[in-house]
Amino acid sequence: MGFSRWFASSPSPLWQRIKHDPFYRLQSISEVQLAIELGVRIDVNRASMDDWLRLPGISIHQARSIAALTQSGVQLFCLEDVAAALDVPVSRLESIAPILQFCYYDAIAPETMNANTAAVELLTRIPAVDLYLARAIVEGRRLGKYRNLADLQQRLNLPPQLTAELLHYLRFE
Repeated sequence: MGFSRWFASSPSPLWQRIKHDPFYRLQSISEVQLAIELGVRIDVNRASMDDWLRLPGISIHQARSIAALTQSGVQLFCLEDVAAALDVPVSRLESIAPILQFCYYDAIAPETMNANTAAVELLTRIPAVDLYLARAIVEGRRLGKYRNLADLQQRLNLPPQLTAELLHYLRFE
């Protein structure tokens, strides 16, 4: 076996470190590229502070901030979201973009309530519902039960955005 053939098949210490040390901080774009080739990916919406610190150019303050955001339930959908969360221009992140994965997770399902029986006080627990809207929902029941969300929207003349916000909170029985 020739030396070049042996060398090509034998992983380098850097290769071994990137592949097996989850705390190794990548030092350059070429190391990021090697990490990508080795299958290293960072799930943006589940990354810990240590995961973010692996990337070149990410400070401890930025890593702490973005990890806290995603752990609190904020989901990031694209590189522009990451840039906004880190308060940096998108162009600064383009070199690390291939290592970032944008996976999405269901948030904890909100408690639903029956729009036809819920009291004003209960309806105001829905983030999009103020006291005025809660009273309008209850008052609208005098004309009969709401059949579904479309019926509620039509009868109360709700804008589409507000109706979308109510979608996961109301049920109709």
